[in-house]
Amino acid sequence: MAKTSELEVAYKATTYRVYLSGGICDLRVGEPCETLRCWLETAGCKQFSIITAFNPGSQPTDEALNAERQAQLECDLLEGNYEPYAGQNVPDSEAWPVEESCFVPDLAPEDACALAGDYGQNAVISGGSDGVPHLVWVETSEQ
Repeated sequence: MAKTSELEVAYKATTYRVYLSGGICDLRVGEPCETLRCWLETAGCKQFSIITAFNPGSQPTDEALNAERQAQLECDLLEGNYEPYAGQNVPDSEAWPVEESCFVPDLAPEDACALAGDYGQNAVISGGSDGVPHLVWVETSEQ
């Protein structure tokens, strides 16, 4: 699915909840999070990404298939020597379900996008050591 203003609005109207050692961070696109910034500094991380395998192409998908795909994504991350932390993408609208996600320290945006593309995703959330999450579109040959 090509990126649209409707999709961008939906991604920005979502809380990206991450479960880190030491606490929970609720992130919003473009909004700094001092707790995350401090966590990244303490962990010595220069960047992060949030990625999911749920609902590829922003199309609702069977719960069991979503869970299976998410488990495979987590395996792919571990095999790539990343340490994913559990997360949830919590939309403001009740019309869309909560999605499981992975918060991945030191996963570069371009690597996150490549992996997300393998799972049919439109975008990832990435940021640097400042703890500010950004929406990053996955570029495909269809767009």
